[in-house]
Amino acid sequence: MKTLKNRFAKYTGSLRSWKASYVLYNFLNRDKLAHNKVLYPKYGIHKNIISPIGKKDLPERPTERPWLDQPNALQRLKEHPDYKRFSADTRAQIHQFVEEGYLILKGFFEEDKVDALNAEVDALLNQQEIDFNYSGRKIMNAHRHSEVANQDFFRHPELLELMQFIMSKPVIPFQTITFVKGSEQRAHSDSIHMTTYPQGYLIAAWVALEDIQAGSGELFYYPGSHRYPFLSTEDYPSGNTRWRLGAETNKRYEDRIAELIREKKAKKKTFLAKKGDVLLWHANLLHGGSPIDDSNKTRRSLVAHYYGEEVICYHEMTQRPTLFLQA
Repeated sequence: MKTLKNRFAKYTGSLRSWKASYVLYNFLNRDKLAHNKVLYPKYGIHKNIISPIGKKDLPERPTERPWLDQPNALQRLKEHPDYKRFSADTRAQIHQFVEEGYLILKGFFEEDKVDALNAEVDALLNQQEIDFNYSGRKIMNAHRHSEVANQDFFRHPELLELMQFIMSKPVIPFQTITFVKGSEQRAHSDSIHMTTYPQGYLIAAWVALEDIQAGSGELFYYPGSHRYPFLSTEDYPSGNTRWRLGAETNKRYEDRIAELIREKKAKKKTFLAKKGDVLLWHANLLHGGSPIDDSNKTRRSLVAHYYGEEVICYHEMTQRPTLFLQA
C-alpha cells in the first residue's frame, strides 16, 4: 500500500483524470472515510462514502457559518469569555482576521526550532525518507517523518488554541506542505482544494523557515478577498464530466480567479517574512506564490492546514472526499 501511495503521489499520467481511479483509491482507504457514515446523513447527503462528491451533491439550504464570518462578528468577539486571554497584539490580529482574512504572528517560532526543522528536512531528503511530489515543489506531510515538524510546529498548543478560538470548533490537523523553493502558484483559494460543508471550516498556517527575500517567489495575498463568493466547479467551465476531470480544470479555475481579482480591483500584498513569522489565513483568502526572479534564492517555508471538526471535507476540483490519515 505504501508503494502504491508513493507512486500515485509522483504520478502525472492520464489516470489522474479518471474519477474511477480515485474511487478505487478511496475503496482501498475506506477506513479513513468512515467518519462520513455519520456526517453524510447529518447533512442529508445520500451517497456512498467512496463515491465522488462536489457542490452539486450538497443541499442548498442555509447552514451554519464560522462565528467570525457572521455579520456581528466583531461585537461577538469582544463579548467572548476567552477573548481577553489573548495579548493585546493578538487581539488586534484577530480583528484583522475578521476584517481582512488573515493575521500575522511575528517571531512566533524561535530561531533554534526553525533551524532544527530545516536540518531535519534536509536530512530526511538526503535519506530519501521524504521527497517532492509530482509538482516538484511540494514535500507533502513531512510531519509524519519529523517529530520536530509534528510536535513543535504542526501541533503547537498555542497555535491550535488560537485556531480553535477563531473557528469556535476543535480543529483537526490535516496536512503539511514543506517548501524549499517558492511555489509560483497562481492566486487561488484553499477552498477549491480543501473544501468544507458548511463552508469556511478550514484554516491555514504558513511559517517562514528563513528570512524571505524579494525575488525568491515570496507569498502574496489579497486582503479582504475572504469575503468574495466561494467558487466551485459549478462557477467556471471546469470540463468535468461524470467520468473524467477536465484536462484544464485547474488552469480554468485560476483564470476565473484572475478575472475576479480584476473585477474587484483587489490589491495585492506580499509577505517578506522574517524567520519564525506565521501567517494565518481564512479558508477563502486568495493567495499564491510570486514568480521566482532569482533561481539561487530559496523560500523555505511550511504550510499547515486544519479542518474544523464535524464538517464534511472534500476536494471540490477533483470531487474526492478527504481521507483522514493517521499523523
